[in-house]
Amino acid sequence: MSYPVEELREHYRMMWLIREFEQALSEQFSAGAIGGTSHFCIGQEACAVGAVAGLRGDDLMTSNHRGHGHFLAKGADPGRLMAELMGKADGYSAGRGGSQHMADFSIGFLGSNGITGGMIPVATGAALSQRLLGTGRVVLCMFGDGACAQGAFHEGINMGAIWRLPIVYFIENNLYAMSTPARQNFNLERLSGFADAYGIAGASVDGNDYFAVRDATARAAEGARAGAGPTIIEALTYRQCGHSKSDVCEYRSDEEEQRWAERDPLGSMRTRLLADGVVDSAGADELEREARAAVERAVDFARSSPAPSVATAATGVFSDVG
Repeated sequence: MSYPVEELREHYRMMWLIREFEQALSEQFSAGAIGGTSHFCIGQEACAVGAVAGLRGDDLMTSNHRGHGHFLAKGADPGRLMAELMGKADGYSAGRGGSQHMADFSIGFLGSNGITGGMIPVATGAALSQRLLGTGRVVLCMFGDGACAQGAFHEGINMGAIWRLPIVYFIENNLYAMSTPARQNFNLERLSGFADAYGIAGASVDGNDYFAVRDATARAAEGARAGAGPTIIEALTYRQCGHSKSDVCEYRSDEEEQRWAERDPLGSMRTRLLADGVVDSAGADELEREARAAVERAVDFARSSPAPSVATAATGVFSDVG
């Protein structure tokens, strides 16, 4: 399948933007500019950008705790996102949501969630609402392999299947649920095999290949839009970092990490675009520089953003005082 040249260039830039954003975020944590922890998606950029590319612009999306790349791919402003992670007033939730609770309904990003599998029921409900409202929109639900061991996964997919809802369940299988290998969590060779149990379509693709991810998502989204019901997509990928900022990955071998580093999605994408004449080396370098500059501007914006006002401490907080 062929795609517009300018679109492919922009998506390559976006993959680099996500990589640069996550690396800058790690540096800000190390510098003490951000507290707590965070979960980076370094190495999984093709999943985010390819999956969103397979959607219509007005389709909806949910994310998980490793969701910065999803949000950026869906159209989030890097400056506002960095400000949110720094706890600043110009962030998407005025600095209150942080890394794991981000949303922007105006671009169809319904939110991320710190609970493993927590957005699967939300996404399924959103798909039901689109069916009832007759919008023609599809919901893309992103989660990791670890979420497949949660009850919410099976309950949500069962409901999506029996009601033939317009939703794509997208598993980013990066081989580890925190430190537990997927092969120890499931008696399945491919997690897309769960689709058979629910009578829906399933597919496993190379999650480091933008084109494979995009094509699979586009087919699943159009099928869902036409009334064929959900699809489970398993994208085989690898996080080139720890589960979270504090994880040093002692459970993975150097050999394994090297094998996956050689399949880096950014390098693969660059090679493909050069081979297809979409860009030349100078053009690819320029797109990478643009991404790096955009992240530098995002960090500067976040640093200069004011802290939330104490006067707004109760804004958006609900409680029963009766």
